[in-house]
Amino acid sequence: MAEYISDGEISFQSFIEEAGNDFEQTQRDLNEIGILIKQSAAEVERLAQRNAQTQNYVRQLQSNFETLPREDIKEAYEALNNTQQRLYTMRGQLEKLQSDQRNLEKLAQFQHRLLDLAGGASPLPATQKRRNESDQSTVIRVIQTEEAARQSLVRKMHDGPASSLSNFILQAEICQRFFEVDPDRARTELNALKSVAASTFSDVKDFIFDLRPMMLDDLGVVPTLRRYVESFQEKSGIPVPITVTGVERRLESHIEVTIFRSVQELLNNALTHAQASQIQVSLDLAQERVLAVVEDNGRGFNVNDTLENNTQTIGLATLRERIEMLGGDLNIQSRMGQGTRAEFSIPIEPEFSV
Repeated sequence: MAEYISDGEISFQSFIEEAGNDFEQTQRDLNEIGILIKQSAAEVERLAQRNAQTQNYVRQLQSNFETLPREDIKEAYEALNNTQQRLYTMRGQLEKLQSDQRNLEKLAQFQHRLLDLAGGASPLPATQKRRNESDQSTVIRVIQTEEAARQSLVRKMHDGPASSLSNFILQAEICQRFFEVDPDRARTELNALKSVAASTFSDVKDFIFDLRPMMLDDLGVVPTLRRYVESFQEKSGIPVPITVTGVERRLESHIEVTIFRSVQELLNNALTHAQASQIQVSLDLAQERVLAVVEDNGRGFNVNDTLENNTQTIGLATLRERIEMLGGDLNIQSRMGQGTRAEFSIPIEPEFSV
């Protein structure tokens, strides 16, 4: 009887080990497919940009059929057709990889639950295990947030400066051709090119400011916020009065960055999601803490649902985590149709409170 129990224990242990090996293999498969998805997504992005450039070129050709050689027109349409076919194929491949990834994630979840039930998921105590899972969840959210921010920047660059730069090339080629047959038309095209270049340069400066305003390091958070709010008003057409109280002074770099990014995100939420027509910003620099408030008259939302199912670029849940990691807190008051008041407070270290 003892030998039977021993064999059973060995069989059960073997089952746990095999299940653990299967789970590890699934994790490796997920890592590999994640790399393939990133590579495929980058190729799709590249082809989409190339497709947009080719379409712009074809549209330019359509208005100048009479002055351009047939061979140029033929090559342009062939290039467009080839790019669109490759883009269609790569999008299909990307969708297939994403589907496989979802299936593997479901398998990994099942395997993890199975190991939990078998007692072989982790030899750590339950409290340590929960702590590790919480830390891992925080890291995952930070990574996802950074990736979402990069994707947003890529989309803005693709739709803005990248598209404009591709048009520069096309317009320059057209100018070259018109200089020989129609100098007046060439000068008109050059003037248009100059106008687009000025607009693109302005967009690039805005992207650089959004990504990392240099004046934040040079002058501090208060002048930077004032400049950002001024730019925000010009672009959105929404009046945004900003009130600063307390003693204006430099703070620790990571605190200044957190304040700026938090106000920036709350303003963008008020514009994009709340569709507000009035926004107010206030910043109080007290001796031992900084208090910031962003209030709007937008359509409001259910705070609990939004925090639990957040799909915004940065996300209120991640915003709260960043503030709480500095010992602060974020309080959001909102109701449907009654606007939103977001308030966060961050303590200041004693050496920076004088």
